[in-house]
Amino acid sequence: MIYLDHNATTPVDDEVKNAVCDAIGVFGNPSSSHSAGREAHRLVEGARAAVARLIGATPDEVVFTSGGTESNNLAVIGYARSFGSGHIISTRIEHPSVINPLRHLEKEGFSITLVGTDRNGVVRPVDILDELRPDTILVTVMHSNNETGVIQPVEEIAAILKERGIALHTDLAQSAGKTPVDVQKLGCDMATVVSHKFYGPKGVGALYIRSGVKVQPLMYGAGHERGLRPGTENIPAIAGFGKAAEIAARDMTRRVEHAERVTGMLYRRLIELIPDIMLNGEKAHRLPNTLNISIRGTAGADIVDALKDDVAISAGSACHSGTCRPSDVLLAMGLSAPDAVSAVRISTGKDTSEEDVSMASELIARAVESTRGSGRVI
Repeated sequence: MIYLDHNATTPVDDEVKNAVCDAIGVFGNPSSSHSAGREAHRLVEGARAAVARLIGATPDEVVFTSGGTESNNLAVIGYARSFGSGHIISTRIEHPSVINPLRHLEKEGFSITLVGTDRNGVVRPVDILDELRPDTILVTVMHSNNETGVIQPVEEIAAILKERGIALHTDLAQSAGKTPVDVQKLGCDMATVVSHKFYGPKGVGALYIRSGVKVQPLMYGAGHERGLRPGTENIPAIAGFGKAAEIAARDMTRRVEHAERVTGMLYRRLIELIPDIMLNGEKAHRLPNTLNISIRGTAGADIVDALKDDVAISAGSACHSGTCRPSDVLLAMGLSAPDAVSAVRISTGKDTSEEDVSMASELIARAVESTRGSGRVI
């Protein structure tokens, strides 16, 4: 199978596997003062420093979590509850791990505003500005969209908010490890980082919290991770995360150049083979590895199903019993429901070869031909 679904998850790098296996033998509790505990503590803090370097933070600003969902919940809910009430602005293209915590906060009495995007999936800073209120306490805008790869103007939004003393959280889940990011340049107050999006293990992530920003914990126990994430640390996963961050920083330039080359080659070949193809977010700055294409007359889910044993890609729409629900992200961009339903996401990785791209384009074209006019309705 040719794997082109790296925005969903990535294979674990061999160097990361070795780091995880080595760390399994480090059995001590990092909170213990004896030699076994100190060895475990050294691994955790080394990984914390590596993650911090990847995103331009200091180690004491990095809190380890179980992954992106927990990090986003801790940022959004934890920060909001430190105020008790107020207004929060986000966007219609956020990941469910941001949208659903916001819906929960709405039930607690917080006021939530979701702004849209332009046709290319870019959030307009002026739209954020227009929605600001005296009681606005937080804005959360993802750095790059998981479906389209479109990169948002986080730095411009941060500048608007800094003047008004309003905090900004950004979800770096799809960006960190794939494209250079620096939380200082971005100007964000909190940022989510996810290990398994850049060849690290699943079940571990981090939340950057700028020094001085107050966040309430979601769980209560001992004082691990600055008191924000109680529970004995998962040493092997954290060690793997740190190694993945170290490698990503080391190989960033090469990875970006490779992604641009093979992804561009794939898109050019698909244009040649498939009529009526549309690249969503075409005029926006996007992640170098991501293509979101609508193929009229098809359902993306049907294409994914037809390819499932040969090429791994994903569809934004969910289809059941002959009907398809279009992607909320693509609808927010202004696509028609049929165009949104016909979309597939293709995301290359560091090991995707030109041969993979050539074969995948042929197989995708055949799947489109076999599924066009399949009778799916919205």
